[in-house]
Amino acid sequence: MRSALNHLRLTDFRCYDRADLAPAGRSVFLFGPNGAGKTNILEAISLLSPGRGLRGAALAEMGRRAPDEDDGAPWAVSARVADGEEAFVIGTGVESRGGARRLVRIDGEAVPPGEMARRLRPMWLTPAQDRLFLDGAAERRRFLDRLVFAAEPLHAAHVGAYERALRERGRLLAEEVPDGDWLRAVEARMAAAGARMAVARAGAVRVLDEEILRRADRPFPRAALTLTGTWETQAAGGDGADEIESDLRLALERGRGRDRAAGRALTGPHRGDLAVRHVEKGRPAAECSTGEQKALILNLVLAQAARLSRVESEPNPILLLDEVAAHLDPHRRASLFDEIEALSLQAFLTGTDEALFETLKGRAIGVHVDASRLTVLED
Repeated sequence: MRSALNHLRLTDFRCYDRADLAPAGRSVFLFGPNGAGKTNILEAISLLSPGRGLRGAALAEMGRRAPDEDDGAPWAVSARVADGEEAFVIGTGVESRGGARRLVRIDGEAVPPGEMARRLRPMWLTPAQDRLFLDGAAERRRFLDRLVFAAEPLHAAHVGAYERALRERGRLLAEEVPDGDWLRAVEARMAAAGARMAVARAGAVRVLDEEILRRADRPFPRAALTLTGTWETQAAGGDGADEIESDLRLALERGRGRDRAAGRALTGPHRGDLAVRHVEKGRPAAECSTGEQKALILNLVLAQAARLSRVESEPNPILLLDEVAAHLDPHRRASLFDEIEALSLQAFLTGTDEALFETLKGRAIGVHVDASRLTVLED
């Protein structure tokens, strides 16, 4: 499925009362001063997929509002998407001020949010991810889970089920006399979802490693990926979901006393981590320069996009790259643009300086963003 955005409309979203952009399936670079509204365009596109978008913000924060207002206005984001020879309109938003329930419609019909994953596949890289290798393991797990989810939409459901069961188990263990039957049932749900999480993560890392190796001739540093969690390691070693589920359920049962004393579960896929190593330098990514770290993350995202772009039965990835070009030297920047074109991907990129996108001119639509106004450059 060669899906791509033909037209994007924002209504009362963030700083925009109304904005229209018509890329007609082409890539777009947005440039302008800080605070002009460039990232808001990317966030709007990211919301055309399940979840809370590239900022992870609450729905009430997304509506346009005056400085003295706490809750934002009802807002909407919609797009006309080309899918081969067909097209459809997909939209999302909230209907009341400060609304906490997100609605999703495709061609005017209400659908569950998960349906969006079958139609569009946005992938993003933002400045917030610059500290991926320096921050705690939780951020790396979320980053990995987004990569897994892009290929396996059910992964998000397994992560959600696991996290709900994890919280419920914690509440039960905090009781003076926990209900044993209830605890066993919760641990069974936790083990079932956790095992599938571990298998999916291990599978994603394996195929990403293979894809990165295939792309060894690209001018981006090669990353070697390793999962350090007990259950992900077991999955990487060849154990299936059923075996991991059984082992995890037993470990949770045996660890109740320890977990109760600690006030948290000390085993499970919520404790795993993603280790990344710069192959050419032979050192952990955390010890590399900021530019090298950015290039390593970018190579991971491009590797994922490359492998997903070959799956004809699924939507083509749409890349959302926020302030990425500024961190790359001219050679890598040009190579990034060439890679996007070679993979036939639609991408939306932002930067403060128009000169960053000089080699994209003629191949992508340039849009100047200033004070929430979009001005399309002539080709």
